[in-house]
Amino acid sequence: MKMGMTNREARIANQKNSSFEVRHSKFARAFTLIEIMVVVGIIGLIAAMGMPAMLKAVQKEGMRKALSDITDVCTSARAKAIFSNQKVAVVFHPSDRTFAVEGGGAAGSGVLVSSSTLPAGVDFALLEINQQDCLQKAWADVFFYPNGTSDEMTLVLHDRGEWHKITLEFSTGIATVSDVDR
Repeated sequence: MKMGMTNREARIANQKNSSFEVRHSKFARAFTLIEIMVVVGIIGLIAAMGMPAMLKAVQKEGMRKALSDITDVCTSARAKAIFSNQKVAVVFHPSDRTFAVEGGGAAGSGVLVSSSTLPAGVDFALLEINQQDCLQKAWADVFFYPNGTSDEMTLVLHDRGEWHKITLEFSTGIATVSDVDR
């Protein structure tokens, strides 16, 4: 304290020289708790509004499930044929609306590996294997071979005006899905 200064004048001089002003300016740039809570609330509201759309995109129902199941079964049968070095079949039962993977087991073919049923409302409209109509047969086999090839298959599914075609290329054994032009 300088000579001739009162206590009050000394405190004012110390406050001007202190680093409180610098520290205070750093805090002035931060967010308050209320601002952060408002932002989190807005993000939560937007997420809640978008949740039904996200769930619908993730859930597989009807035609999407049927297409996914059939391509998965074909992919699984092809992989099983290659890894087991044995012929594996996907067996379609058009009248029952079911399909299954058979063969490739340790004891040989004839072992049921997995089966599935088409979802309600989805039905076979066309089933051609090696250019033969198999829709009226009790069952139809599509064979996958150890070298990665398969029988040629064209399968058309329909559900309330929605039509999709699954094609199995014989030289690669890979299933592709496309829309059917009506």
